[in-house]
Amino acid sequence: MRTFTSAQAQTADPNPNAAQPEGVKPDGDHSHRLLLGLSLILIACNLRPVFGSLSVVLPEVMRDTGLSAVGASMLTTLPIVCLGLFSAPTPALARRFGPERVLLLALLLITVGTVLRAAGTLAPLFASSVLAGAGIAMGNVLLPGLVKRSFASHTALMTGLYTLAICAGAASATALTVPLMVGAFDGHWAWALAFWALPAVLVLLLWAPQAWHTRAQPLDGAAGGGALWRDRLAWQVTAFMGLQSALAFIVMGWLSPLLRERGIGSADAGYIVAVSILTQLVTCLLVPSFAARCRDQRALAVGMSALILVAFMGLMVGPLGGRWLWAVLLGCGQGGAFALALSLIVMRSGNAQVTAQLSAMAQGWGYLLAAGGPLLVGVLREWTGGYAANTWLVGALAVAMAWSGWGAGRRMVVQAKK
Repeated sequence: MRTFTSAQAQTADPNPNAAQPEGVKPDGDHSHRLLLGLSLILIACNLRPVFGSLSVVLPEVMRDTGLSAVGASMLTTLPIVCLGLFSAPTPALARRFGPERVLLLALLLITVGTVLRAAGTLAPLFASSVLAGAGIAMGNVLLPGLVKRSFASHTALMTGLYTLAICAGAASATALTVPLMVGAFDGHWAWALAFWALPAVLVLLLWAPQAWHTRAQPLDGAAGGGALWRDRLAWQVTAFMGLQSALAFIVMGWLSPLLRERGIGSADAGYIVAVSILTQLVTCLLVPSFAARCRDQRALAVGMSALILVAFMGLMVGPLGGRWLWAVLLGCGQGGAFALALSLIVMRSGNAQVTAQLSAMAQGWGYLLAAGGPLLVGVLREWTGGYAANTWLVGALAVAMAWSGWGAGRRMVVQAKK
């Protein structure tokens, strides 16, 4: 591994004057870049509604389908497992067909998977998790590489914008699913869940002409994360991504049921989670640029971990009168941690090739690690009959996140091993 020689090296390729790959529009084509940037941001909006929408109606799903707490945990965990499993083949697909067309496939899978939820029975719900999870995995892996390739001089800004879009999609689904269920669909949670296919369809129509008419051009040499497996820094970036994701998916999947068990109504519980996710928009936008200006990101990673732990504990065991403050603080911590995790993928790699490799590794193995978080919450709930035991789980995850963030935040870049 090697250290950076300047702050600019954290956000730009080593050779910014190199020739553009064939099929990539030059920087001067502002209309193309604007459309491409807008499209990537809108695609990012569709990478989280699958998670946020289900969590707020999970008690109704369990009631109407007879699903146990462990079964519900498996339902919320399955798409996260798919995020890990389908991240690995994504670089090979992008190399063969081009990242634009693979993103088109990703949007199609998300759309079909979300529509399946309208059936309202267990088999389609689990099938939905697999299809949507596969599509989200592809989008997760390809977006950082496309940003690095097409917006090399504005990497921090674009990372902040598409991270903000991811959080906005999650917040919208969390806040609006219950009102949609009650006000628009006469209490039918299945239709409220399937509603979130509509934004995916609209973005699909916008993206299809761009993807179809773009010559297949892979992210430079993207060949998966295997070449990075012997790099300690790459594993620390992966661990930080996975652990912050575990805590984020616990929030999206289980915080609303936890608050309802503490006596808060279903709509209010959804609003609290939505406020937390909406608060992430601020730190999602600010953290990438702030992190790029820091000498290293170790203190930032540890600080975000501590903030998440304190705020989560406040919501789990603190007085309910302070729930809105804790929700805002939790959002600040989780939005910052998520943006930092995505930024570290770019900042710890020197070019688009390594970015694609590190993205596949961090999001593949990272999301497999993250799947353990919501799964363990459901298992502990089934064993103990409540959520109190999960305070220890959240504490352990936060401490491990701080430890891995201290390593991943060092002023270094990963080296692909031959």
